[in-house]
Amino acid sequence: MNVVVVESPAKAKTINKYLGKDYTVLASYGHIRDLPSKDGSVEPDQDFAMHYQNDAKSAKHIKAIADALQGAENLYLATDPDREGEAIAWHVLKVMEEKKKLKGAKVSRVVFNEITKRAVLEGIAHPRELDMNLVNAQQARRALDYLVGFTLSPVLWRKLPGAKSAGRVQSVALRLICERELEIDAFTAEEYWTIDADFLTDKKDKITARLTHLANKKLDKFDLPNAETAKAAAEKVRAGSFSIADVTQKPAKRNPSPPFTTSTLQQEASRKLGFGAKRTMMVAQKLYEGFNLGGETQGLITYMRTDGVSLAMEAMHSARDVIASEYGKEYVPEKPRFYKSKSKNAQEAHEAIRPTDLSRTPAMVAKYLDSEHLRLYELIWKRTIASQMESAQLERTTIDFSDGEGQILRATGSVVRFPGFLKLYEEGRDDVSDDENGNRLPAVKAGENVATDKVREDQHFTEPPPRYSEASLVKKLEELGIGRPSTYASIISVLQDRDYVKIEQKRFIPEDKGQLVTAFLSSFFTRYVEYDFTAQLEEKLDDITAAKIDWKQVLRDFWFDFNTLVEGTAELRVSDVLEELNRVLAPHIFPPTEDGKDPRACPKCDDGRLSLKTGRFGAFIGCSNYPNCRFTRKLGESEDEAGDTTDEGPKELGQDPESGLMITLRRGPYGPYLQLGEPEPKKKPKRVSIPKDIPLESLDFDLAVQLIGLPREIGPHPETGSMITAGLGRYGPYVESDRKYGKLTNSMEVLTVGMNRAVELLAEAKGRGGGSGGRGAAPLRVVGPHPADGADINVKDGRYGAYVTHGGINATIPKGSDPMTITLEDAVKLLAERAEKSGKKPKLAKKAAKAKPAAKKKPASKKPAAAAE
Repeated sequence: MNVVVVESPAKAKTINKYLGKDYTVLASYGHIRDLPSKDGSVEPDQDFAMHYQNDAKSAKHIKAIADALQGAENLYLATDPDREGEAIAWHVLKVMEEKKKLKGAKVSRVVFNEITKRAVLEGIAHPRELDMNLVNAQQARRALDYLVGFTLSPVLWRKLPGAKSAGRVQSVALRLICERELEIDAFTAEEYWTIDADFLTDKKDKITARLTHLANKKLDKFDLPNAETAKAAAEKVRAGSFSIADVTQKPAKRNPSPPFTTSTLQQEASRKLGFGAKRTMMVAQKLYEGFNLGGETQGLITYMRTDGVSLAMEAMHSARDVIASEYGKEYVPEKPRFYKSKSKNAQEAHEAIRPTDLSRTPAMVAKYLDSEHLRLYELIWKRTIASQMESAQLERTTIDFSDGEGQILRATGSVVRFPGFLKLYEEGRDDVSDDENGNRLPAVKAGENVATDKVREDQHFTEPPPRYSEASLVKKLEELGIGRPSTYASIISVLQDRDYVKIEQKRFIPEDKGQLVTAFLSSFFTRYVEYDFTAQLEEKLDDITAAKIDWKQVLRDFWFDFNTLVEGTAELRVSDVLEELNRVLAPHIFPPTEDGKDPRACPKCDDGRLSLKTGRFGAFIGCSNYPNCRFTRKLGESEDEAGDTTDEGPKELGQDPESGLMITLRRGPYGPYLQLGEPEPKKKPKRVSIPKDIPLESLDFDLAVQLIGLPREIGPHPETGSMITAGLGRYGPYVESDRKYGKLTNSMEVLTVGMNRAVELLAEAKGRGGGSGGRGAAPLRVVGPHPADGADINVKDGRYGAYVTHGGINATIPKGSDPMTITLEDAVKLLAERAEKSGKKPKLAKKAAKAKPAAKKKPASKKPAAAAE
């Protein structure tokens, strides 16, 4: 029996049909183990030892592979043919070795670039050993990403409240988007004018030309800066008698673009199909894994993660046959076209992305595919076929009109003499110049007189650089050598998931927190968001693949300087950080005012100065005279917009029928909220934030009364008798009973949810704190009773590792100590040291009466447990 392991179940099903009954094909469902998200998973002090952990979701897949290996003769690791696939294969091997499941089975690595019967059988017939250079290259990338994320992100949390994370490549991509936005903020439009004239030939053909020379001087872009100069120039054109001074016709040739790589596929799918990078890769993955075409599953395209542009010889010959039969022999070039990647970092030894069978036209597969899969397949098919077609033959024509007095106007156009590959496909571009837009000019000769029909003076303004689209961002990252084909989609997803950017009209706009993170990193971690540094590090990681450099040496070189810089930020004060961000982000948060006044002057008090402030929910703009002046505005909000949220004051909605206190609508730095009554000595009034999904225009007195009354009681749980309540929490609307929480779909449902719906949601919910380290999490072990009060000292697993807890004091268990064997004496000592360091006193339980057992537990605290810093 032979066992074959691939990543996906769809792939497994198809390959199993190809190989037959002597093979068992199983899916790993991607990575079966990874670095756990906690401190110590990579240990620089131990020569970067990496401690992997099996993914809990992979347990059944691991068991299935292990069971299938009982008595197997061969284990074929047939994961994807790239660095990530090599690493997945290695992890499967290591887990099976640890479980001692190989027992005589021969282990081989199998690769194929397409899921067709021919390719799979050929791969099985020619196995190889695991390539540890590829594995180590992936490990180095994973270790670097882990070290940057887990070392730099806590610095952000301490120095820049509201920031979520930083990453080795994501932060550089974010910098591109944010710097473009600062360019746009700082941009000042310049006015310029152009003069166009319509000329009529003797044959009444109309030709439009633009003024290029005025009084024998060639015009630059801003030589006609205003209406006055433009009008004077136009009058000279109107007064002149023009003839054709020169006609130039130059033959030109355009060659087709190479077939798709991952990045160019993402760019074209964005331009032509409106697909995002993530969507493109999901659709391409399915095309690669295959569709049932009339009874047999066939992979329709080759592997879609590649930066190679070459085609197999058989594919080129197949393309030439298709071209000849579909379009004619004149469209077949004399020799096949060979392409070479221009990317200095191209390292994957794969073909370009192409159909597995080029004779399989889009029309032939249309009935088997849905719309989006068909559209992407058609795009790939056309691009591949076009890449082997004859060049397009063009003729570019330039006609100069002169009045003999120094005024010259020029018309340009391009005529397609032979379409070549343009008959099938033309690459999408963001800009197309006038001489390439197919503007056809009539046949004319030098010396012909023409009549001036109309002369137009057109006003223009320079425009700022455009924001990045997914296509242009991927293109820029590739040009800079940052990231790799398989990472672009995940980079973009992470930036959106972290709320660092948003997409409007298919363009990236940085959110305020994205601007803050970028400004912070650019100011205090400059080297690590530099484009050249990141690209050079990518090259070193690629050199690991080629066995040119030791992977641990790459980690050592990076970590020493990086860790030193991180440690140096310990003395960095938040006030210094904010003032630096005030300076860097000035064009964005303090744009120049039209009246020339200081943009940082407080509009509410005489001598206050506006500055970035930080709070629990992130950054905002506030006055330096706080608390005497309480002017605030949202980051990125103009002074005019902020006026409604600060100067207007609270709006009275009416008296609460239960308490008799006034309910007011107010606005703070984090948005609108309701307040019940006014502050009293040592007593704060009740406040409720207005959820984002409740429009302010719909907020009337009745709704305000309901919101201020939250949380509301729904009734006792029919099974437990515990009260069920509905309310608004930090993470949205919820129902709760006995510390179990169910999530509601929207904020208004809090006011209407009934018993049946609440019970259903709670039945699906996990108890609060069910995750690692939560306040309701079960302890790993009970160490014993604390001498001070007899209450248990527990060991728990937290975000930063195992810790002991008692009386609200949490103390991290040092590295090297086994949490399952720590003694009572050591636990008491750790807790005492932690209490002294933090200045907190433990909350001791009342001593139990003699008749009662000393180890009686105190009810769980309502505050969530957290591991010590």
